Amino acid sequence: MFRLIHEIVQLGGKIADGYVIGLGSVNLVNVVTDRGMVGCGAYDVSALDRHGYPAAKAKAVGKSSISTVSDLLEGQIVEVNSAAERLGVEVGMSGRQALDRL
Repeated sequence: MFRLIHEIVQLGGKIADGYVIGLGSVNLVNVVTDRGMVGCGAYDVSALDRHGYPAAKAKAVGKSSISTVSDLLEGQIVEVNSAAERLGVEVGMSGRQALDRL
């Protein structure tokens, strides 16, 4: 069964939109700002880079996978495309830190 959850995410100086798309037993999770996005491991950030869209991929910390917006914010960035790098996003920072730069 498909389901969609939308959450407003308060960042340092702005708000963003968090989405959880339930696809059977897995959730597709991302947070979108006015300049880019951070997503779970299912996202292809290099494909988004071909369109000049800043994006980063996060992995869960302390659990097996990202299933909620909170998991994404607490997750660790493991891949960054060049458009996001130009905005200061780096591998190793938290999802929240990356979103604050986007």
